[in-house]
Amino acid sequence: MPDTPIRPWLILTGLTLGVTVTNGFARFAYGLILPAMKSELAWSYAQAGWLNTANALGYLVGAVLTMVLVRRVSSVHLFAFGMITTTLALLATGLQAELWWQTTWRVLVGIFGAMSFSTAGALAAGLFQDDPKRNALAIAILFGTGGGAGIVLAGATLPILLDMRGAQAWPQAWIIIGAISVVFLPLSLWAAFQLRPPVPKLQDQPALPIRRMIPEFAGYAGFGLGYIVYLTFLSAWMTEQAASSGFIALVWVILGLCISASPLIWRPILARFASGVPLALILIGIAIGSALPVLLPNGPVLIVSAVVFGLCVFMAPGAITSFSRQNLPPESWASAISLFTVVFAVSQTLGPYGAGLVGDLVGDIGISLLVAAGVLIVGAICALAQRPLMPR
Repeated sequence: MPDTPIRPWLILTGLTLGVTVTNGFARFAYGLILPAMKSELAWSYAQAGWLNTANALGYLVGAVLTMVLVRRVSSVHLFAFGMITTTLALLATGLQAELWWQTTWRVLVGIFGAMSFSTAGALAAGLFQDDPKRNALAIAILFGTGGGAGIVLAGATLPILLDMRGAQAWPQAWIIIGAISVVFLPLSLWAAFQLRPPVPKLQDQPALPIRRMIPEFAGYAGFGLGYIVYLTFLSAWMTEQAASSGFIALVWVILGLCISASPLIWRPILARFASGVPLALILIGIAIGSALPVLLPNGPVLIVSAVVFGLCVFMAPGAITSFSRQNLPPESWASAISLFTVVFAVSQTLGPYGAGLVGDLVGDIGISLLVAAGVLIVGAICALAQRPLMPR
């Protein structure tokens, strides 16, 4: 198929829809369905949080597995396999109510979603190879718009559906998410198979200066621990505050739109600093967004919270990618980013379940949001200690 001006953007659209499924739907739609599942199935906060911890454990396994497989298997096939299996697992989530079945599907969604999400960036990097500005824009659109679009679509539909049909309609919510994923699947698979990235060869790589990177690793661990609490429990907290389904939907739509716009806001800051300053600023923003609904619980503040949180939350991966590119030789970028991903995956497994335990202990999940904000601030302080590794 000959290249046309629109063809690379159509391929990018397909890859972006893949990220919508594996990031926006697979990881974050649960936060919207959680209040109904918790009510209908009589779960504690710890049980509700456990399911996102199970998803995070699956994501950790998937991230490590992808690190191993990507050296031997084409990113195209890993992306396609991850997309198909994630879609099937999302559909299956609406078929069984037992906690062990829900745990199984959340783990599998994490494994398969990580496999597809981790390879989407490598595929997008093959677009516009002779135009660095368009290449950077494509990658920003992939992660920002992909994840943000999933949250917008889920936020605009699921709260209203569950309000109209009641908490017992939670299986329908998962089946709807799975059905939308099925619709996105053909274009995503077509897009992936238009690209033919080479399979990386095993080779010796220079050792990473891990000791000098500890502040950045610590900051990123704080991100993994803290950010997921907001996305897991925000809807549950708003429901307990008697927020209407329409207002919950509005908050999530605003959140998703701000996530989509966030690359445009942060690109100049990421380019300017080779230290831990960008990650620290991002973590402070996420902390403010997490704490605002609890400290000032009213409608306008919740909107501000969604804006601040959305403009910051998906830029933390961009910050560590920029840090790696500015401070390490090109042959070390992949290994550094993979190690950051594993640190993030390990830390985010602890957040939802720990937050649920705190919520059960004090009887108020809002306290967990404040604790998460405190963890994010500690992460920001750690990141501020990170200095550039080499002269610019």
